Amino acid sequence: MSGKYYEMTIAGCKRQLPICPINEHLDIAGFIMLGDVELTEKTAAALLKKCPEHDVVVTAETKGIPLCYEMARQGCGKYVVARKSVKAYMRNPISVEVKSITTDHIQKLFLSEEDEKVLRGKRVLIVDDVISTGESLAAMEKLVGMYGGNIVGRAAVLAEGDAKDRSDIIYLEPLPLFFK
Repeated sequence: MSGKYYEMTIAGCKRQLPICPINEHLDIAGFIMLGDVELTEKTAAALLKKCPEHDVVVTAETKGIPLCYEMARQGCGKYVVARKSVKAYMRNPISVEVKSITTDHIQKLFLSEEDEKVLRGKRVLIVDDVISTGESLAAMEKLVGMYGGNIVGRAAVLAEGDAKDRSDIIYLEPLPLFFK
């Protein structure tokens, strides 16, 4: 760790991640892919080399969207985003609750009946930028299951804290937690 940043190399890209306080006992290194085209392209390619065959990629809004899109673009050609709110175009949405380490309140994730058509009976790869507590991952798994998708893999760019010890996820690099 260097000052208020944690330096790491991910898929050949060296990045300085800002150290962000979560509470009085814990800081995390903030990993934001939004706007970083080089990192998104390289991490998508590196993850695809490690992931099983799949028909569709699924992520939760917002930070996983560039990765999900790029993995679908380079790979299977289809992706679905679990939304954080119901949009006017979403017919008969289903939802699950999720509590993430980076948000201070319980959120909901939604899929619409149109998403069911893409997911039912398909091999689904769930992706996110970072897996930490696994709460977002579990919520996406539940949604995909409700629509009859067959989860073939769970992938993230980074596995934060104890997530690095999970045998059920694919990731590129571990990311430490910073306890005070």
